[in-house]
Amino acid sequence: MDIDSLSKKQVVLLVLLVSFVTSLVTGIVTVTLMSQAPTPITQTIHKVIEKITPLESQWTQSENPSQPAASVAPLVASQEELVVRVVSNVSNAVVSVIASKDLPVIEEYFINPFKEDELFKNLPEGFLPNVQIPQYRQKGTIKKEVSSGTGFFISKDGLLLTNKHVVEDSKAEYSIIMNDGRKFDAKVLAKDPFQDIAILQVENTDKKEFSFIPLGDSDNLKVGQTVIAIGNSLGEFRNTVSVGIVSGLNRSVTAQGSLAGSEFLQEMIQTDAAINPGNSGGPLLDLSGRVVGMNTAVASSAENIGFTLPINVAKRDINDAIEFGKIKYPYLGIRYKVVENGLLLEKGLQGEPAVDQSGPGAKAGLKEGDIVFEIERFKINEQNNLAFLLSKRRVGDKIELKFLREGKENVVSVALEERPENL
Repeated sequence: MDIDSLSKKQVVLLVLLVSFVTSLVTGIVTVTLMSQAPTPITQTIHKVIEKITPLESQWTQSENPSQPAASVAPLVASQEELVVRVVSNVSNAVVSVIASKDLPVIEEYFINPFKEDELFKNLPEGFLPNVQIPQYRQKGTIKKEVSSGTGFFISKDGLLLTNKHVVEDSKAEYSIIMNDGRKFDAKVLAKDPFQDIAILQVENTDKKEFSFIPLGDSDNLKVGQTVIAIGNSLGEFRNTVSVGIVSGLNRSVTAQGSLAGSEFLQEMIQTDAAINPGNSGGPLLDLSGRVVGMNTAVASSAENIGFTLPINVAKRDINDAIEFGKIKYPYLGIRYKVVENGLLLEKGLQGEPAVDQSGPGAKAGLKEGDIVFEIERFKINEQNNLAFLLSKRRVGDKIELKFLREGKENVVSVALEERPENL
């Protein structure tokens, strides 16, 4: 076809047709190239955002009736957005725990020692100097706040979790102050005899429903994971928020500051999220808004080294408190001496039997002279002592126990019973 013989209209149509075909071919080539892009390009995009379970699936009206359900959240969000959202959701569930006691009111008064002395009382007025010596006497009592810490609601009916050392004074009265300033009396429902855990019950006469924080799974924590700490810092700044990472797992530390003395803490989470005095008992949260730990201790001679009790350690106590109204601690009913290869069962200093004949150990066949060396495939040693291994079990659980008798290895199944209160 001769281009010169074409009319202007035909030329225009030809140009449009060529342009359309060119665009179509270009689009097909582009899509093909994008689908074959190297893997690192798409991975780079995913690394700068964080994907989470939408918060509305965790903060629903049925799970937390005292809070409105969260609005639908995007599947991806920046870390800053996640932190702000979590803090907004949980703030009403974090409280200050206040200890109050009746303290004596001391009154100062003054006396002239010469006026009451037989040698000087008959002397003329003004003969002796007017000497005033201060004296002190009690004039009644006044209730004062003596300490404070942090706690958080774990149920809508007012069940609170905190550290045992926050409420260890049995002569004190306890109350909580909420983020909005409301104050409620609280009673200590249960204390764990071996872990730094206490459970409180708010005296809720009006049957109010409280915001609470859902429990997470501390076994799934990873080093480097972002976490949020909230607490009553210095006993003055309520609901102080700090953000950091999980710096280490399964730490063992000896903590000071308790009325009972030092305490050996195991399986602790180390974090660089700022934890200050007064933060004890506050929650450590992941970015989904679930509590993964309870802030417990801090290294005072270091920068940003705090330690948190894993929430999974507290779950057994929480279940006991809900089911029985107290913590039932399991025991074996044995007396022992730590030896190189385990626990040697022997009599007490006053001749008490090595094995309580009414206890679970005796029922399983344990005798004086046996050496218990393994519980549920865990070797008994300094890190895995008997109290620590039993703290992971509940009353009624059956455990496999290995022991040596006259050099021969034996295996028995023991049904754990409740530790008597007089022990």
